[in-house]
Formats: sequence, structure tokens, C-alpha cells
Amino acid sequence: MDKMAEVKAERRLKFRISGIVQGVGFRPFVYRLAKDAGLSGFIRNTSSGVCIEVQSAEFSRLDLFRRDLHEKAPPLARISSVEVEEIFPAPDRDFVIVSSDSEGAVQTLVSPDIALCGDCCRELLDPADRRYGYPFINCTNCGPRYTIVEQIPYDRPYTSMKHFTMCGDCDREYHDPMDRRFHAQPNACPVCGPSLRMLDAEGNAVSCSDPLDYAVDMLKGARVVAVKGIGGFHLAVNAFDGRAVVRLRRRKRREEKPFALMVKDIDTAERFCMVNDTERQALCSAEAPIVLLRKKSETVLSREIAGRNDRLGIMLPYTPLHALMMERGPEALVMTSANCSDEPIAIENDEAVSRLEGIADCFLVHDRPVYLRCDDSVTVYMSGKLRQIRRSRGYVPAPVLLSSGGPPVLAAGAEIKSTICLLKGHSAIPSQHIGDLKNYEAFSHYRKVADHLQRIFQVSPELLVCDMHPSYLSTQWALEQRDVPLLPVQHHHAHLASCLAENLCDEPAVGVILDGAGYGIDGTIWGGEVLVGDASGAFRFASLEPVPLPGGDAAVAHPWKVAAGYLYHSFGVLPELDFLKGKDTASIAEILEKGINSPLTSSCGRLFDAVAALSGLRGDVSYEGQAAVELMHAAGSLQGEPFSWDMVPAGSNCWRITVSPMIRDIVSAVRSGVDISTISRRFHITIVKFLYDVVIKAVAFSGIRRVVLSGGVFQNALLFEGIAAKLELQGYTVLTHTQVPCNDGGISLGQAVIGREYLKGTYTGVV
Repeated sequence: MDKMAEVKAERRLKFRISGIVQGVGFRPFVYRLAKDAGLSGFIRNTSSGVCIEVQSAEFSRLDLFRRDLHEKAPPLARISSVEVEEIFPAPDRDFVIVSSDSEGAVQTLVSPDIALCGDCCRELLDPADRRYGYPFINCTNCGPRYTIVEQIPYDRPYTSMKHFTMCGDCDREYHDPMDRRFHAQPNACPVCGPSLRMLDAEGNAVSCSDPLDYAVDMLKGARVVAVKGIGGFHLAVNAFDGRAVVRLRRRKRREEKPFALMVKDIDTAERFCMVNDTERQALCSAEAPIVLLRKKSETVLSREIAGRNDRLGIMLPYTPLHALMMERGPEALVMTSANCSDEPIAIENDEAVSRLEGIADCFLVHDRPVYLRCDDSVTVYMSGKLRQIRRSRGYVPAPVLLSSGGPPVLAAGAEIKSTICLLKGHSAIPSQHIGDLKNYEAFSHYRKVADHLQRIFQVSPELLVCDMHPSYLSTQWALEQRDVPLLPVQHHHAHLASCLAENLCDEPAVGVILDGAGYGIDGTIWGGEVLVGDASGAFRFASLEPVPLPGGDAAVAHPWKVAAGYLYHSFGVLPELDFLKGKDTASIAEILEKGINSPLTSSCGRLFDAVAALSGLRGDVSYEGQAAVELMHAAGSLQGEPFSWDMVPAGSNCWRITVSPMIRDIVSAVRSGVDISTISRRFHITIVKFLYDVVIKAVAFSGIRRVVLSGGVFQNALLFEGIAAKLELQGYTVLTHTQVPCNDGGISLGQAVIGREYLKGTYTGVV
């Protein structure tokens, strides 16, 4: 009777917690918290996150537990929601961790792949440790996550580690709540875990005592080594050896696009580049992205790495294999995705040998499968914040939290820099970077990612949203999903909605959306737009004047052809200029005169291409955005007087920014011998000036003092920082991207939130 009274005097709380709370040390954290507080109860993983029950007769202990649950959570945990209820006490007298419950609808989130933690790094390099030199060391605080998960709950049988049976030592760690490796699903050691092998260029096993040493010797010998990592293979060469870098460029058919580098440590990075506090924090973070850093003028690195670019893409070793390579080999390696041209990264051994034939001299492989390919993330510091250029490994599938919940929606994204986005509750879950869907392997990967997102989060979307461009392969895929209603949305509206969503803004804004191309509601190619609105709908307040694009999309690789379209539009003929010498101007003039395959475009990206060609900087490009990047580097700063331009009415409360006066000014400057740097500086100033003026006009029209900057052109630091500072100085609220890219990699988020407006019945589209 006394015992029953004791039980009834106690109080028991039940917590249902969702978010990233599996595979990040959350259960041992709760276990230790409950033990220290003298609480009884249990914790278990569930399909919706974790379930915790705690009980005590001392109510203050329960309150302390509840507070510490939030304030002292593991660094990799992200709690998105907590539900608490008081339930009837139970007779248990201890706190335990119980088996996972896989029943019910999945609400939990999966952790991204996490860089090697400090504890594991110390063990890796400690000769006295049993995992000394083991290239697959990991713990609850680091290691592969998303790329090995087939389904959740995140338990070993549902990962690509399921075929590795833990030895006695690893098993004891795995089941000890006080151990750092408690329920670390990839837990392994040299006795029981994955192992390295070396293959030659034909895929035959190489007999060697240490595959890693063999790979390092090959790197020192100027060879190209394919290295299997967390999300796929890299191609590596010695970054100090120009012969090796040139060899890689030739074999990979990557003539000029900069390569990413992996360097030994942060001190090495600072030898080659200027690094501020934010960039240093990003490099050393658990996400470990590539960070685009301004390179120092004097460096011993090969000049072939970045060409005319004034930045280097730097990352630190984020896997134990990388850390060991950097300890034994060159302290800087080119580390680029293992593919050819625009193909997706290779992920499995046989696939790599087949697809990298003629590129790699040897293959450093292992037998842990990569379930889902995932490229390195790319970031850049601009205007006081770290910003995403390519959101992938380290960040995906961490959610972008939304201001409100709603029905599940799946967004198909764009065609280049493609991503997919899933909305579930208050979470938007953008996929990793997938790439250009016109490549067959990339499109196959796209399909797998779409299926995987829906499967691991067990979501059946009520609506599918796609771009309104009828030829996009993402749109074609969406049309094939006949069991789900489909909503096509305008490209630049999705850019606007994306930026509003990640800034938790439900209010309308003036959206300045600048990119290379997007299908407009009038059937022309948009890309220099000022919209006024929100996710429910927008008004096209202003745009750049439409200009013919001779040859259509094919002209993008040839800025001189783009420039010809601007010249013809501005002069009515093609004037004689040096950059046109030796070009087939007669054919271009004919198709412009007859309007054959010369769609109209208001693209700001194409305007940059045209000016790069007009100034003599770049007539052809080998990768997307090359002309614009080099034009920005040629400017260096914002100085000088702007070129001419005008703003004319284009309908009721609509305006058109005419660029023909600017083109004529630039032609005059070129004929007068003005240098490229001066022309570029004046061009950038002109863009900032007319954007500022059109925003002032849009604010006066709408009364809205909130401005969104979105679209791939805003990866240009000069332009972005120039216009943002000018608008903020005027007192406007400027909303920009930090969580998803401003380029088409962020467009799926905008599509998805527009879809929710459609389901609410508030969607009006773009007018």
C-alpha cells in the first residue's frame, strides 16, 4: 500500500520530439541527463523523432530536465517541435533506452553527413588507439548519415552499413549509453568495418601493402587518383604540380572552370588565401563546405587551378580518409567531383572505373556502399554573411524552417542546378544539388532523389509543382506523375517566393530577380525582372527591354553572338568591331533580320555576356557564367560614371529599362580605346544605378519598403553588395538568400511554398 502511494505521489511527463534527433547523440544525451537528475523512465527512437517519458517525485527535477533538454542538446541536434503531456505514473525505477519503434508516420529529420570531429581525429592520429590510421573512424558526433540512409528510423539495418557485423569491442561501444559511439550506426574498426583497396586504371586489384600510401605516391608522381569519399568519388591531383592539373583538365574536358582544393588545415588555407572570421568558421564547421576565398597574389599553387578567377574554392579534410591523405601527401590537392563534363559524381567502384576510363590513373576504393550521391557544398562570403552557391553535402537534408505548416507538397525545381524540395509540416526539405538534367545520368539521379525523399519521410504529396517551361526535363518528369495534381509556376515568381520563405516573411515585397533565363508568361525569355508580390502572386512591375538572342539557347556558349543581338537591336545593323572579326556575322545578321530562331530575352545574365564580348574580354565560354565572372573580376571595384540608360512606360504601371543607350555608349568607349577594366566598372555602376532607381519607383507605386534580391546574377559580389548597401542606406529592408542558393538551386523551395498558397486557394499567379 505504501509503495502504491509512493508511485501515485510521483509525476510523469511524456515528450514527443521531432527534428534532427536521430544519429546525433540525442539518446545518450537524454540518458545522461535523466541519470544525473535521478529520473526514471525511458527514451526510444520513433518514426516521428524520439519519445521520452520521465518520472520523479521531485517536480523541480522534471522542470530542470525540461529546460536542459533544450539548452544543452548535442551540437548536431536540431529540435523542430516538442509536445509535452502529463501521464499516469509507472512503476519503473530506472531510466533506460529501449528499442526503436518504426510504426507510424515518419516526422523525424535525417542528419546531413558530418565532418570528422576533433575526438575522432585525435584517435585517428594516436598510435596507441585501436583505430589508429583507420580511414572509416566515426562516432555519434561525426561521419556519414544521409548518404547511407535507405529509410528511417535511422538504425543500422536501414543503412548501407547493414552488411558489416560489429566485432565485440565495437558492439560494446554501440550498446553503452555512456560511450561516444552509442548507436553510431556507421561504427566500425579495422577488425570488422570497411577497408580500402587500390585498383589500376582498368579496375584490376593492385597488390600493395597500404593502398593509401600507394595513392599518395601516385599523387606525388603527377598522376590522377580517383578517391571514393562519403557522397561519391573525387578526382585528385597534386595542386603544386602544373603538369598534373593540366592533365586532369585535358582528360576531364574542363578547359577553364576553376577546380576546388582540399588543403591540410586552416593554417594552410591562410597561406594561400585571405580568410575572415566567418569564412574560417565555415571551413572548420561540421558542414565543411567549399568556401570561395580571395587568393593571395603570391602562391606556389599551380596557376592552372583557377585561371583568371581571383578566388580559390577551398575545403578542409572532412573524412578520416581525407585527413590521412593530407597527413601523408601534398598539403594541397585538387579535389574535384569525379565525372566528365556535366555528368553527376560517380559513387560506386565499378561505375567509377567505367565512367572515368581515360581520366583516372588509379582508384582508391572501399567496400562501404554510397547509397545516395552527394556533391560538396559551395559557399561564399558576401555582404556580411556566408551564402550558398551549391547546397549539398553537410547541409542536406537539414530543413529550412517555414513560418507556418500545411499540406505536403513536392516541387520539381528547374533544369540546370536542379534540386527538388519537399514540404512537410513546418519544414521545407530541399534536396542536394543534382545538376543539369539534360545529362542522362543526372536525370536518372534526379528520379532517384525524388523517390528517396518521399520514401524516407513517408510523404505522399497533395500537389506537385513545376516550372512552367514546357521543355524542362523537370517539368516533363512532373507531367509523368499523373496520380498527383500539378501546378506549373513562373520561374522568377519562384525565385521571389524562395527568398521570402527562407526569411520567414509572409508579407509582399519588391522582388529584383536577375538571372540567365526563365520562361515568361508571354512566351519570351525573362531574366531581368522587378516583381511586386508574395508567394500567392506577383505583378511584373518592370523588366529589361527584350532583345533578340540569335540561335536561342545555343548562343549562351558564345557571348559574341549574344552581343550581336544587342548590337542589332541598338543600331539596326551589326557595326564593325574588333571582337566580330573572323566571325560569321553575315549568317547572324541574316537570322536577326528575318527573326529566325532569335527569341526575345530580357535576361540580365545575357546582358553581362554581351558586355563581356563587346569589351573584348570573352567571345566564347567553356562553362556557365564564365563571361560574367571574368567581367566582375576585371572591374575589381565600383568606380566611375554610369553609362546611359532610360526607363520608359510599358503599359499600365509597368516600366521597361532600356539598355540600348548603354550598348551604344560601350561601343563608343571601345572605339575610343577605353580599357576593359574601366568599361566593366562603369557597367557595374550602371546596373546598380538603374536597379536602385527602379526600386524607388516600385516602392512609390506599392508602398512596400521590403526588397528581395534573388536570381543567379546576384552571385556577383560587386553587384550584390553594391545594390544591397545602397538600398539599406535608404532605409529599406533587404531580404537575401543564406540558406538556399540565389541561383536555380533555390527555386524548388519557392515553387513548393507557392504550391501551398494554391492549395489554400489564394494563388493568383503572375500578371
